[in-house]
Amino acid sequence: MLHVFRRITRKYFLAGLLALIPLFLTGWVLLSLMRLSDHFLELIPRAYRPEELLGRHIPGLGLLLTVIMVFLIGALAANVIGRSLMSYGERVLKSIPLLRWFYFSTKQLLETIFLKGEDSFRRSILLEYPRKGIYSLGFVTGEAKGQMDSNVPGRALTVFVPTTPNPTSGYLVIVPEKDVIPISWTVDEAFRFIISAGVLTPGGDSGEGEMPNGCGSESVHEFMPEGEGP
Repeated sequence: MLHVFRRITRKYFLAGLLALIPLFLTGWVLLSLMRLSDHFLELIPRAYRPEELLGRHIPGLGLLLTVIMVFLIGALAANVIGRSLMSYGERVLKSIPLLRWFYFSTKQLLETIFLKGEDSFRRSILLEYPRKGIYSLGFVTGEAKGQMDSNVPGRALTVFVPTTPNPTSGYLVIVPEKDVIPISWTVDEAFRFIISAGVLTPGGDSGEGEMPNGCGSESVHEFMPEGEGP
């Protein structure tokens, strides 16, 4: 009887943690962004700050004003006057070695990610990397051109192999297309697999998640309420 009580207690306690922790982390990130953006309001002269004009402090107002400011800057940069100002500013940055490298590298990276959309990571694949017999998950980012293509047998692809659990870093490899193994995972599913270190495994075409390796039917029943099945 005591064993059953412990099993049920652990089962529902873990279920509660799985429900609360994502909510807590999401709320913590949102509150952190609100507090950080509210600090930006301190750059405004005191007489013109929202709390002075409205008579009270409004949490999150800094975040709202930051979003509006980014939108207005984007609208300005998209018209003729804004493009002229941006062009002049970039000419000035080109004359400063360190800032020039940082600015244009960051700009090119962001344009690749946000403006090219799905073409940035076209599809998920498997390839034998870093050696034969070991397979890594990667993303095809394009087709190799110029000397890279001419020195690789057959058609060559550029593949980004991200690291776990931080997929923003990784390795760029040039591989023949014949050595690339296509998989049915979407880019989002592959990213979830990488960030979770393989715990969240897409279930293929069905879209249902599979249990991690080593978790059989006994593990499924252990964390389910009585009377429910997988």
